[in-house]
Amino acid sequence: MCGLLIEISYTRIVSYKLFYYYTYLVIGLALLGLGCGGVLLTISSRLRQLSKNIILEKSGFLAAITLICGYFIVAKIPINTTKIWDYGTLDSFRNVCSLVILCLSLFIPFVAIGLAISSLLSSRPERINRLYATDLVGAALACIIAIPLQISLGPPLTIILTAMILSLISFFYQSSEVLTKISKISILVITLLAVTIPNFIPEIKTENIKSTAEIEFEHSEWGPVFRIDVQKELFDRHLIYHDALLGSNIIKFDGNFSKLSHLENDPRSIPFRTFEPSPENALIIGSAGGHEILSSLFFQTKSIEAVELNPVTTSLLKEKYYSYSGGLINQPGVKLTTGDGRTHLTRSNKIYDLIWFVAPDSYAANNSASSGAFVLSESYLYTVEMLDEAFEHLTEEGVIVAQFGEYDFDQRPNRTARYVSTAYESLTGLNVENPSEHIVVATSLDYPASLSTILIKKKPFSAVELKRLSKHVESIEGTKIRYMPNQKGLNKTIELVASSPYGQLKDALDNYPYNLSPVHDNAPFFWHFQNFSDVLNEILEPVDPARDPEVAVGERVLILLLIISVLLAATFLLLPFYLIRKDWSELPNKKASFSYFAALGIGFMLLEITMIQKLVLLLGYPTYSLAVTLASLLIFTGIGSASSSFISNKPKLRLWLLIILSTTTASYLIGLTPLTNLLIQFPLWFRFFSAFIILAPLGLCLGVFMPLGLGSIARISNSPTIYISWAWAINGFFSVIGSVLTTILAMTYGFGFTQSLGLTFYLIAILIFPHLSKPVTRQELL
Repeated sequence: MCGLLIEISYTRIVSYKLFYYYTYLVIGLALLGLGCGGVLLTISSRLRQLSKNIILEKSGFLAAITLICGYFIVAKIPINTTKIWDYGTLDSFRNVCSLVILCLSLFIPFVAIGLAISSLLSSRPERINRLYATDLVGAALACIIAIPLQISLGPPLTIILTAMILSLISFFYQSSEVLTKISKISILVITLLAVTIPNFIPEIKTENIKSTAEIEFEHSEWGPVFRIDVQKELFDRHLIYHDALLGSNIIKFDGNFSKLSHLENDPRSIPFRTFEPSPENALIIGSAGGHEILSSLFFQTKSIEAVELNPVTTSLLKEKYYSYSGGLINQPGVKLTTGDGRTHLTRSNKIYDLIWFVAPDSYAANNSASSGAFVLSESYLYTVEMLDEAFEHLTEEGVIVAQFGEYDFDQRPNRTARYVSTAYESLTGLNVENPSEHIVVATSLDYPASLSTILIKKKPFSAVELKRLSKHVESIEGTKIRYMPNQKGLNKTIELVASSPYGQLKDALDNYPYNLSPVHDNAPFFWHFQNFSDVLNEILEPVDPARDPEVAVGERVLILLLIISVLLAATFLLLPFYLIRKDWSELPNKKASFSYFAALGIGFMLLEITMIQKLVLLLGYPTYSLAVTLASLLIFTGIGSASSSFISNKPKLRLWLLIILSTTTASYLIGLTPLTNLLIQFPLWFRFFSAFIILAPLGLCLGVFMPLGLGSIARISNSPTIYISWAWAINGFFSVIGSVLTTILAMTYGFGFTQSLGLTFYLIAILIFPHLSKPVTRQELL
């Protein structure tokens, strides 16, 4: 339980301190540390001679103290990850060292927890299925309570609370050493002070490129999506930072619309100039601080539905800044909803004149573009299927609007071009004869970057509408048309994407260095523009994030994490067995056991992570999907583990296990999307319950394999502790690799392929299983 609480909390902390894509580092280090604890128990005869109670006492105490010290280091260590890519410089070396220290701070507590788990599992080999099941149920409990803790306490205090739990566990085991008792009491006192006294623990220092050290905030709050920081009033507005990146603002408003005349020359005015008169109703997806709501009111839209994912953001407008914003959410015709935009639209039976997608970086094009912050994140808002849904809720003369920050529009309008290509495919699916007549693109200067506004109509833009738009765009300083039907030479990339005949886009973009293909739900990685093969070929070339901000930085991180995962896992999980090579060499059936536990490690991650990513569409929040998926899989794998002893000597039952697992995976591949479309209409609690049940058969099947294999090798070995720890290490090694590899495969080939590959690994494991307990001769053993 404690291990998973730490892991979930640190994914949020690292996402805030560094960037979203470094959360994969946390997952890998957690798996690595847990496996390393088992290796330590195996190679150290001194540890093996200690009683189980002593190991549990020492490991609990070590985990608590390293967790507290580690948090202080993680919070305060200065780092600038973008400088890492400036190879051969002192800055690069310094920041690599900082990253290594940060990794060690994350890694060590998991080693102590892994040591305790391995000690428990190896202490009673004959009951390993029940012990393993108990471990999984404890982890599931952590998933259930993690989200409420993140919201009520925040990740830093959750870390400290977990340290207190670990120190309390060590208190259950008596020690005669006075120093140990004093240390335990000291740790407990520190954790109690941290939980009860505000600001006792240090504030997290973000990395330099997103540093907020010079900014004076008046309100900060952790939420289930990201952390919110509100800057003190500046020019009649409060800027809002999302995970330390500028994301929105709350405009001061006293109810007098005449004071908002500046909106006439704001890029947010462009959507409204498509209409004459103003649109009757609008849906704003990603309303954040309410800037688009205010613009819609100013342009006399009568009915405005606004949807915002982060409940912390909506609470700002409902509570603390209600008066400051002029009671914006209670203005006539305004309705603010907390939830996922895709879910809201699918459940709605209304049609709209204007559907407005406010991209997460549209308020700070340069800030987010320069970080590549979203490159590895999945988003179901910018896919062909989402646009199909939007068109179904659009009036005949309605308009869909999307806005994106672009760092270098003239040379690399990747975000805009990719959204245009996605819209082109959606329009083609509606049997639109010439999609190029339904699209208009404009950009506005947001120094040193630009803000792109994309307009998409269900019907072709009329000559009157195009003339009105052109005239208005020309009147806004720093704003220009970048694509308009029947106009040539405005931007060759956008023109190429918007006007290529259907089916010829891929050929047209063959010489373009980035991936602008339409985005689908099967691989909803909108910000993934560069193929991993190209990134790998250029991995040794330095990148200047200030000049080339979003190009391959996220992909580079993922590839480097994969390389680092292999090296660290080999060093900490496999190499130590060289120290006990004599004992290790006497273990029977090593090739079969290696293949079996390796297949389980990588197969489990392929199936688990893809289900977490796919269920985001059903549950709305990525955090909810993580918690529900892990809780369900852990509970049902625990039940499967407890029942594994009934299958071990029954080949027919193993055959049925193969059939059930294959059928379950096939049903996910074929039926999950239509089932999601059906269930999304229901309340959130019902979708939670449905996701929990949907995952049950998968969890029951997967839970059988690990204890089945561990039990088999324990029975045929004279050194069950060593063999179980080695198998645990092999499984951990490939789980670490699988945690990163899954995302690479999903981004490249899609969720369907990745899930099918996960099933393949489990089928291999089933075929190998009979060889685990196969009798061996002395010659074969050597």
